[in-house]
Amino acid sequence: MMPLFGNTFSTKKTPPRKSASLSNLHTLDRSTREIELGLEYGPPVMNVGGQSLKFEEGHWISESGDNVSGKDVQRLKKRNLQLEEENNLLKLKIEMLLDMLSETTAECHLMERELEEMKNHRKK
Repeated sequence: MMPLFGNTFSTKKTPPRKSASLSNLHTLDRSTREIELGLEYGPPVMNVGGQSLKFEEGHWISESGDNVSGKDVQRLKKRNLQLEEENNLLKLKIEMLLDMLSETTAECHLMERELEEMKNHRKK
């Protein structure tokens, strides 16, 4: 049997694409390309919170020259540890105070209920 409108599954082949680049950088000489593309690059640099940092030898270093010394880092770590311990102690104290408040409130409600029962018993 012959199809009415011909073979519907045969498509025309598309012509191959031209590999012409849209960039004109390939027309520049080597020195101009290095300047344009930045092939002379240094370590990565970024700005965080108004402070410029540079990545060198696996560490981020401040470029402004006011690097924090090892002593300052140790002092800050020690102070941070002290504050964390103080914070934990204060959380524990708050928890104890809430437990005491809950216990006192429960006792107060119990006493009020007993007082009401005594009043009702007395009326009868």
